[in-house]
Amino acid sequence: MQQMNVIVLGCGRVGSTMARAMFQDGHTVTVIDLVNEAFRRLGTKFKGSRVVGNGMDEDVLKRAGIEKCDVFVCVTPGDNRNIMAAQIAHEVYKVPKVITRINDPIRAETYRELGILTLCGTTLLSGLMRDFVNTNEWAIEKDYNKEYLSLNA
Repeated sequence: MQQMNVIVLGCGRVGSTMARAMFQDGHTVTVIDLVNEAFRRLGTKFKGSRVVGNGMDEDVLKRAGIEKCDVFVCVTPGDNRNIMAAQIAHEVYKVPKVITRINDPIRAETYRELGILTLCGTTLLSGLMRDFVNTNEWAIEKDYNKEYLSLNA
């Protein structure tokens, strides 16, 4: 696996888990969050960079290294913030891989059509639940639970 420069915007549960996993995989990881206190979720083993600021601010993005970024992941709680930051990374800085979480399924599809990879937790979770109801099996459980538990050890 090739080492990548990854920026994660948002250090909540999803962002901190993603950052720790990517760091553990050997990538260079920078996390951006509005609040310094959010970085506590990264734990003491995380040796990546931390940048306090607004991920839509170009000065903040440049401090985080967006000009040499291979992957930009937006996982703040706000769809608007994620969309704007993803568009800046995709259109202005031509980041090769931009992924954003969008909670609204309709908006997620709209931005997907514009070339931004979107993940909609609403759609994914409802699909997993439907699959469990139909098959009595959790596909994600066997794939990710062990990895998640090892990241928090």
